Amino acid sequence: MPRKIILTSFQTWLPHQTSNSSDDLLSQLPKHRFSDRYSILLRGLPVDPQKASKRVLLGIEVLKPDAIICCGMAESRSHLTIESNAECGSRKLKTTVHLAALIADIPRITISHDAGKFVCEALYYEVLNYIEVKQLPIACIFVHVPLLNSSNIRQTIEDFLAIIERI
Repeated sequence: MPRKIILTSFQTWLPHQTSNSSDDLLSQLPKHRFSDRYSILLRGLPVDPQKASKRVLLGIEVLKPDAIICCGMAESRSHLTIESNAECGSRKLKTTVHLAALIADIPRITISHDAGKFVCEALYYEVLNYIEVKQLPIACIFVHVPLLNSSNIRQTIEDFLAIIERI
């Protein structure tokens, strides 16, 4: 049986940004070997920790996904990075997904231990916390997406599709 996956992206937050690469990536998926039949796209989340978290947590309650891949833009990164954890105050929550196995033969993807101390980390923390408190059997990761351009978009999409297939 196909797995149900929630994929999220954000809106822009700075004046110079014409788009958010996380949303640009999700918008490209239907053009590739991606079936949205069992995937739910929660695109363009507000860059507000409470509002974004509320929308995703409601999505979890209603849709009962098997996995969640939250995505955010990382302008300073050059390739996809998967976050190992999220922090709030002194508490750190780690994903239950074995990240090294997930990306074992995808050399362009790396594991990061710094989700950014912004809305990305806040959302990731809230989703991981919700899954833990409710004891839900849901795999959850956060993927930071670099700025997309003509030289990296094809490979970035391919790598992201591999993550979707494996999670």
